[in-house]
Amino acid sequence: MNFRRGRHREEPEINFIPLIDLLLVILIFLMVTTTYSRYSEIEINLPSAEAGMAETKPSELDVLVSAEGEAVVGKMRLAKPSVEQLAEALKLEASGRKDPVVVISADARAQHQAVVKVMEAARVAGLTQLTFATRSETP
Repeated sequence: MNFRRGRHREEPEINFIPLIDLLLVILIFLMVTTTYSRYSEIEINLPSAEAGMAETKPSELDVLVSAEGEAVVGKMRLAKPSVEQLAEALKLEASGRKDPVVVISADARAQHQAVVKVMEAARVAGLTQLTFATRSETP
């Protein structure tokens, strides 16, 4: 007795509709969470110039600041100077010079306040051109 004679067994198949739904949700999630950045490039042509040696070298006032807070203006050594003392020393060094440039050479371990004092003293002394001396790191 064969009771299963007319019945055929159905082949199992994969239902793609839930898979497509899942992929669309993942795609939407990725599109929402992705940040897009635009890079704009500007093409510029820099001018060329031929520069020779400067005819006149600007007058420089060297100010050295040590790690302990001492300052040396020209050849005058000042231990823990105030702004007024530094300004007077800068005025003495700058007398007779035309448009001097104050070059601050500070120790790497010098306090910022000591360097700011020198900058403030230059302002009080009427010296508007400041620059900092650095050394290049060569491998």
